[in-house]
Amino acid sequence: MRSMTVSAALAAAVLCVGAAAPSALAHEQIFYATLTGAAEAPPNNSPGFGSAILTVNEDDTSYSLNVSFSGLIGNTTVAHIHGPTAVPFTGTAGVMTTTPVFAGFPVGVTSGTYQRTFNLQDASSWNPAFVTARGSVANAANTFLVSLNAGTAYFNLHSSAFPGGELRGFFAIPEPATLGVVAAAGLVALKRRRA
Repeated sequence: MRSMTVSAALAAAVLCVGAAAPSALAHEQIFYATLTGAAEAPPNNSPGFGSAILTVNEDDTSYSLNVSFSGLIGNTTVAHIHGPTAVPFTGTAGVMTTTPVFAGFPVGVTSGTYQRTFNLQDASSWNPAFVTARGSVANAANTFLVSLNAGTAYFNLHSSAFPGGELRGFFAIPEPATLGVVAAAGLVALKRRRA
């Protein structure tokens, strides 16, 4: 079993606490994606693994993205969110978010973490071609949110070894039981690293 990074463990613990107190997160929606080579289209044999946690804040129309990854074969080159696919949890689609890579995302590495908040109403949060195809920034944001809820949006991490994508994962709303398992695994990994 692969261990989670410290950041992923802490994020999972925060998610678990959030699931236990839904009234505190009444205006937030959380999506989780497990990133693997097997989830790529076409699948690859990368031993890499990662997670992406996306939290939409409905009060200030923003979303926060927390990504953790390790064990890549190649060095990171680009990372972004694609969608919407025609069928939930399968297929490919164009890039919705900034291109070629999120601002500040670690490039040229085989492991790393990333955290940033994006304004859904800011044109710089989106791929210009995606905004043009949707007719406005507001329509692009709406399509993004609908795609997340429909299971037709995925995080894709490209590398020098896999230019088409080394790790990928579709976003889904985690169930409370899943959050507990993820948090427990993360805390065990954190404890092992400190030992």
